[in-house]
Amino acid sequence: MTRSGVLGILVALIALIVVMAIIAPYFGTTRNLLEVVRQVSAIAILAAGGTFVILTAGIDLSVGSALGVTAMAAIVTANSGAPWFVSVVVALAAGAAIGAINGVFIARFALPAFIVTLAALTYLRGIVYVGTGGTTLVPPSVDFAWIGQGHLLGIPVAALVMLAVYIVGWFLLERTVFGRHVYTIGGNEEAARLSGIPVRRVIFTVYIIAGLCAGIAGLIVSARLESAVPDLGTGYELDAIAAIVLGGTSLMGGRGSLVGTLIGALFIAVLSNGMTLLNVESFYQQIIKGIVILLAVLIDTLRRKGAKS
Repeated sequence: MTRSGVLGILVALIALIVVMAIIAPYFGTTRNLLEVVRQVSAIAILAAGGTFVILTAGIDLSVGSALGVTAMAAIVTANSGAPWFVSVVVALAAGAAIGAINGVFIARFALPAFIVTLAALTYLRGIVYVGTGGTTLVPPSVDFAWIGQGHLLGIPVAALVMLAVYIVGWFLLERTVFGRHVYTIGGNEEAARLSGIPVRRVIFTVYIIAGLCAGIAGLIVSARLESAVPDLGTGYELDAIAAIVLGGTSLMGGRGSLVGTLIGALFIAVLSNGMTLLNVESFYQQIIKGIVILLAVLIDTLRRKGAKS
């Protein structure tokens, strides 16, 4: 994504914040703004992993269900009496394993990413229902609850984790050979293959990154709720994709940035929070968010056509 494109989204976000602060006075309070940042952290982290995938012209529809599985794994581990760091490792390992399974089918067997991850969305949700028995798992105590509920220097720990994910992700994309390969594959996969880029390995890796991000997000959500519910993460994949698209990453691959994705996630979070404070009913919120996403896709399409002409 061009620098002017990122600037345009940022200006739109600032304008939305100003409008919300005027029409919903509580919106501009420090407490509410910190809550917005804390709430957006899980979606933003999912979107960070999804950006890597979409930049290669792929898609991952399974991250919401993967979040549910990793959250369940973390709570079950905590319930067994294991130390907090074991819960963290288990959640991250589960996420990475889910991403690796997706990556094998997509990179090794060349199956369509849409089909593979749609299937994963379904069977992973089934695993969550089996693992939880269809009920809410509530352990006696959750030692890692501070990850989702705690603060460090007044800033939510979840937001700091999100920031760390974006810094590492930005470095990978913008300052490494791997990042250049991701952009090149998304721009023209055949040309990337002919130029010697290990296309399969890179595609396999981006799905592991997406799964790992789902593990981090699952850990944050389970820590915040101190429980695991069967439908945890349902619909999160759509919010993550919306943040990516709104942030300017092209669904055709090869163009976009993590900075844009983060701004897109914040835009959706501010919009949702503002509408909630204005008592806009949830189904109207869905309609408005859908229209915003549609406009973002339209703008991206027009921009690509303009670039070709």
